[in-house]
Amino acid sequence: MSRLEEDITWLNSLNYTVQELEPFRGKRVLISGGGNSAVDWVNELVPIAAHVTVVHRRDNFGGHEKNIVRMKESAADVLTPYELTQLYSGNGKTIERVTITHTESGESRELEIDEVIVNHGLKSDFTGIKDWGLDMDDWNIFVSPRLETNLPGIFGAGDFANFESKLNLIAGAFTDAALALNSTKRYLDPEAPRMAYVSSHNERFKERNKMLGVSVE
Repeated sequence: MSRLEEDITWLNSLNYTVQELEPFRGKRVLISGGGNSAVDWVNELVPIAAHVTVVHRRDNFGGHEKNIVRMKESAADVLTPYELTQLYSGNGKTIERVTITHTESGESRELEIDEVIVNHGLKSDFTGIKDWGLDMDDWNIFVSPRLETNLPGIFGAGDFANFESKLNLIAGAFTDAALALNSTKRYLDPEAPRMAYVSSHNERFKERNKMLGVSVE
């Protein structure tokens, strides 16, 4: 068995996403992670895989509550607080077993596995951005109600943009994006309308539709 430490992305049984379920049918699958995607993949794979094990470095999962409950009530082995610490391959192409380590006791276990799915989320450290002179703290950039930062021409939207009436939901991020785009347009073209028009109220779209023979009534 060979010990794989760093450059292991070439293994065809090491997955960072699930595009189709069928390749995992009848396999022993280990999922490393504890967010929404990891929990969803567990629930989707349990009915078709030979066995599913999920390891997470914390006892608490970050997915939706009903999906977490479904996962814990399924046939999957839910192991916490554990980390995936080693992969082993006999042929250099597929994973045959893994080592997981308890994050508190340091105790290690080996599991025979056919497929590994890694879902560790993203790390946001604002590398480089902190040097721009933006008004920000460790987690957020502060913006105006029109998503303007303290630096002219730089706008923010989504999770990292913070303002008084911020709605920390995906729906709020969509609104942020539209407001930031409108503000950017106004910055580039001060004569632009304050708000973008929907197609049914935009004269340019009406003229374009006429040229295409599309009824605008």
